[in-house]
Amino acid sequence: MKQISTRFSMAVHTLSLIDMCPLECTGDFIAASVNTNPVVIRRIMGMLKKAGLIEVRAGVGGAYLLKEPGQITLLDIYRAVHAADENQLFGIHDNSNIACQVGRNIEQVLQQELRDAQNAMEQRLARTTLDQLNKQLAEI
Repeated sequence: MKQISTRFSMAVHTLSLIDMCPLECTGDFIAASVNTNPVVIRRIMGMLKKAGLIEVRAGVGGAYLLKEPGQITLLDIYRAVHAADENQLFGIHDNSNIACQVGRNIEQVLQQELRDAQNAMEQRLARTTLDQLNKQLAEI
């Protein structure tokens, strides 16, 4: 089964921490919260930086958001960390038997349905901001 990369949830976790406590947000601090290797977090932070979502303070450590949390959507984060290849959330198996009517045509029939499903998911992610998530976190 193909899954959205865990980079996505780790990136959301990272951005929430940066928003809530930017001065403490070194790679080691975030890695301890995510419970993963700091190298993984540094890679994710590099992707978030490249996407223009964060800036990392050299030397003193810490990071900060380059946009207001209300302007960062889950879709922005999803795309920043390449959680799934563009238009490739769903994989279709290769080498179907072309002698079979289903095997010969299933990919063509499925492709539009799967594209529509991915578009629906991306539209949903676009409606949720980091600020909304952080408000939910604060209420728990």
